[in-house]
Amino acid sequence: MYLVARDVAVVETLDFFPPIVDDAYASGAIGAANAMSDVFAMGGEVLFALQIAAWPEDLSMEQLETLFRGGVDKVREAGGVVAGGHTVIDREPKYGLAVTGRVHPERILRKNALRVGDALWLTKPIGTGVLTTAHKNGKLAPEDLASVIASMVSLNRGAARAAVDAGLHAATDVTGFALAGHAFEMADQSRVGIRISAGLVPLLPAAREHAVGASFGGLERNKAHFLDGGRVRFDGVDDVVRTLLLDPQTSGGLLIGVPAPHATPWERARAAHSVTATRIGEVTEGQGVIVTA
Repeated sequence: MYLVARDVAVVETLDFFPPIVDDAYASGAIGAANAMSDVFAMGGEVLFALQIAAWPEDLSMEQLETLFRGGVDKVREAGGVVAGGHTVIDREPKYGLAVTGRVHPERILRKNALRVGDALWLTKPIGTGVLTTAHKNGKLAPEDLASVIASMVSLNRGAARAAVDAGLHAATDVTGFALAGHAFEMADQSRVGIRISAGLVPLLPAAREHAVGASFGGLERNKAHFLDGGRVRFDGVDDVVRTLLLDPQTSGGLLIGVPAPHATPWERARAAHSVTATRIGEVTEGQGVIVTA
């Protein structure tokens, strides 16, 4: 964050990765939504973005143009513009954005601002990692693929606006470290504990089915890191639930802390911005994250 005036700060973020679905337009939209999410997680608005792409010589330029169009359309939906970009030749396609946004410095949403007694809310269902892995393996039904794409291309802009309008101060977006991992980040930086009720956490269609026996790089790294040393503890939940709570997400929702005095303003702001969200837990004394059934 860079302060440029008493009421304006500039925020910058950068994210890119290989496409996780076959459709070029959807890949562009997913990459753009994911990259812009960091700005929304701070309560900001997108101003402009630069597209970043790596593209194999044996893939068509038409596909690259389609991918770019998906990104441009998503940035436009967010209220920003694509101001340019850069492309290189690579053996594996990759795409993302460098994003510039603005935020009011006194209304910024932070990871370290949780307080004991806050309710914890989640604005999107989880399961994108196990579902896109199933898609790569040719095991995901078309209707379930459509559901996971719709979730990933959905912007967190409305949720961010609702949080700011309600006077909230604590939030993060749920991405590669999974719901449990990003909750731990917030708990650790805020010096509090978090309790999540697994039964309340919303899941994408077919996520539970494809989490059975799931194993892939990002998931295993999350298990190794967050289960080590008791950063995240599970009490009375099965292996499938544990997998889903540690499943790395792409363009996931916002995880938001809501103090009791802000509960009614939060409800009103959610309704005003048509935001669907689920209360999944609470902030407690102590440290780390515990997930209960």
